[in-house]
Amino acid sequence: MTDTAPAAPGTPASGTPAPYDAVVLAGGAARRLGGADKPGLRVGGRALLDRVLAACADAGVTVVVAAPRPTARPVRWAREEPPGGGPVAALEAGLRLTTAGYTVVLSADLPFLEQPTLRRLLTALQDTGADGALLADADGRDQPLVAAYRTPALRRELTALAATHGGLCGLPLRRLTGALRLTRVPDPLASFDCDTWDDIATARARIREHGSVLDEWISAVKDELGIELDVDTGVLLDLARDAAHGVARPAAPLTTFLVGYAAAQGKGGPEAVAEAARKAAALALRWEEENGGGSADARSGGPSAPDAG
Repeated sequence: MTDTAPAAPGTPASGTPAPYDAVVLAGGAARRLGGADKPGLRVGGRALLDRVLAACADAGVTVVVAAPRPTARPVRWAREEPPGGGPVAALEAGLRLTTAGYTVVLSADLPFLEQPTLRRLLTALQDTGADGALLADADGRDQPLVAAYRTPALRRELTALAATHGGLCGLPLRRLTGALRLTRVPDPLASFDCDTWDDIATARARIREHGSVLDEWISAVKDELGIELDVDTGVLLDLARDAAHGVARPAAPLTTFLVGYAAAQGKGGPEAVAEAARKAAALALRWEEENGGGSADARSGGPSAPDAG
């Protein structure tokens, strides 16, 4: 059901998402994938679990319910009892380690989930006064494992379910969500999950589509190197173009490397990168002007052209 009651007292102002904790369910059997290690499958060079953890990186506490494994950022680990006891039991195990008034509940197989989507869910939850705000997929179906909930409401219903059924093991998630007041946020892309090998293939192909591949690559490199710096990639691409055109093609990657090194030697923030890029771009333009506005490569026949003499 959908609730549109006023926000509860003490709720942050509309448009300002509240602090939250995250519970990521990553211990499923992946039967439709032949029992493969689904959270560890890579899309765009990153494990599915790490992609989800990047989306909830601003959570106060992140709990992953599964057997521990290496992850791109530190998390807390929990396990339902017995292991494999189902999503309701797993959620209750993760919730024991959270303290925030809001909890984002996620599955570990969401390749296109990003932080802005979680903020939208939290804002919708606060604005409506519902117990939970969840995504709806392309067919309008509820996705309760891409959702934000009021933590007290989850705990209340989990306690009631355990009392009614003598425990939580094996209960379907709809038994929990059916008792909550919910509001929906449509987002077919962010709610796309990977249940089959066809889903994995679709996600991998979409990551490489024109217009998204560069952003995906930069995100993957930053995760791999442990870099949290956000820079204007357009500035660096313009610099690479100027260096390649005004000096020589190999100057592009070498120049951007030197800009990064210079920024690290200085303040190391986005402003330092932008300033170093500005100086290098100006230098590349001066080189071009000195050469009469033509490309050094064009005059020489390319950086590796043989001597015509």
